[in-house]
Amino acid sequence: MTRKFLASPEKHPAMPEFIGLMAMMAALVAFSIDAMLPALPQIAADLTPDAPNRAQLVLGAFFLALGLGTLVAGPLSDRFGRRPLVMFGVAIYAAGALWAWSSQSLEALLAARFLQGLGSSGPRVVTMAIARDLYKGAQMARIMSYVMIVFSLVPAMAPLIGAQISGAFGWRAVFLAFIVFAALMAFWFALRQPETLAADARRPVSAKALTHAIKEVFAHPTTRLSILVMTLAMAMLFSTLTSVQQVFDTTYGRGPAFPYYFGAIAIFSTSSGFLNAHLVERLGMRAMIRGILAVQIFLSSLMILTTFFVDNLTLSFAVYVFWTFSLFFQAGMTFGNLNALAMEPMGHIAGLAASVVTSISTIGSMLIAVPLGLAYDGTAQPLAMGVLGMAVLAYFITGKIRRPGEF
Repeated sequence: MTRKFLASPEKHPAMPEFIGLMAMMAALVAFSIDAMLPALPQIAADLTPDAPNRAQLVLGAFFLALGLGTLVAGPLSDRFGRRPLVMFGVAIYAAGALWAWSSQSLEALLAARFLQGLGSSGPRVVTMAIARDLYKGAQMARIMSYVMIVFSLVPAMAPLIGAQISGAFGWRAVFLAFIVFAALMAFWFALRQPETLAADARRPVSAKALTHAIKEVFAHPTTRLSILVMTLAMAMLFSTLTSVQQVFDTTYGRGPAFPYYFGAIAIFSTSSGFLNAHLVERLGMRAMIRGILAVQIFLSSLMILTTFFVDNLTLSFAVYVFWTFSLFFQAGMTFGNLNALAMEPMGHIAGLAASVVTSISTIGSMLIAVPLGLAYDGTAQPLAMGVLGMAVLAYFITGKIRRPGEF
């Protein structure tokens, strides 16, 4: 008898395919953000010409919903399984994309982006939950590093794809590309990825269980501190993303070249995944995180000094590009390690814990990143100062993290 399309496959895909699939699921979020960056000037001109900085909220609304949706997606994945949640999330995401395509006001567009963010939370949570179902500790960190390597190809191509689509068909057409990407990902997942949560391991959805999970996550010092550092690390990256197009265009006059610079930054930053995968089991997750944060403290200080004392626009732009690259490189060196650290003591409630960890860190990072992005004043100075402060705080907190059994 022919197996039904939505029936769970019997065998897990080989490791290269598994990494590629998990990367594509994680990349749904990145594509939904980075492909929008070149379209922000058009959106500002059409929907908010008197306050162009408000176009950044197209990213903020998506991120906020992503964080809120993640809090619910984890319990749902523990109740109904990983596969159904991916399909349900993609359906919501596609509905939001259609709404955004037809939006005639900034408020409607923000509401549609919020719905997109809610939908994307399903695949995002399931990616981490499946990884935790199958792996743990440094092994999970290593697998997630390889996922990040493949994942990074999407941010590299997304701005150029978004620029080509919006240039040829207008910014609304970008949302149709989102639907195509999500549909391809869902088809691959349904066809090849088995369910990783056994029926007898599923637990009912309840406010009591979620409250208990939140308490347990915050009660464990390793998980609690890892969430704080993850929040700061994500805020550094997200605040950069919200204003990067404006800095390229308004500050340095390099708007047309932005997709190419951004793509090069994303491609070269994939080296961080290779480096982390090679070193993490030898040096440890905390050492890797602290090391890259120390580098970031130095580079952000250099960026601040550049904004004050360097008048040469070409030199200043070169420093800015390298500094932006360092933030993407930092993400590859920290996100996977921090997720692994936070989830290591939470294997018994993997879905719920993944939900709480990612939700809190995402919402917290957006509360920092949105005001910092809106503080753009024509220079990179406010952003660089904010990133420096976050890097110093994250470096200090990382020093306090202890893995289970350590004192």
